[in-house]
Amino acid sequence: MKKVEAIIRPFQLDSVKEALLEIGIKGMSVSEVKGYGRQKGHTEIYRGAEYVVDFLPKIKVEVVIKDEDLDNVLDAIINSAKTGKIGDGKIFVSSVEKAVRIRTGEIDKDAI
Repeated sequence: MKKVEAIIRPFQLDSVKEALLEIGIKGMSVSEVKGYGRQKGHTEIYRGAEYVVDFLPKIKVEVVIKDEDLDNVLDAIINSAKTGKIGDGKIFVSSVEKAVRIRTGEIDKDAI
């Protein structure tokens, strides 16, 4: 099993969700996060005062999937979240050793 964490632009969430549903991924966790990468934030002016916004609002989408679904999930996220501009985000993939559905006690692939 794999855990895919995608950090994306907030306005891309609906298209990513739809793309994952289309390929059969039914469950996901979504968090509002803040961060920066190469773009290193930006400067804004508020009531005449200039200030630096170091951490930009992003969305983190997390899904745990079967190993064989990885390429389809990556393609779906990339194709639905890509604008071609700096700040599109990143995807991280890690291995999951164990998954348990609390309600039924199902384990690993049956739990996802």
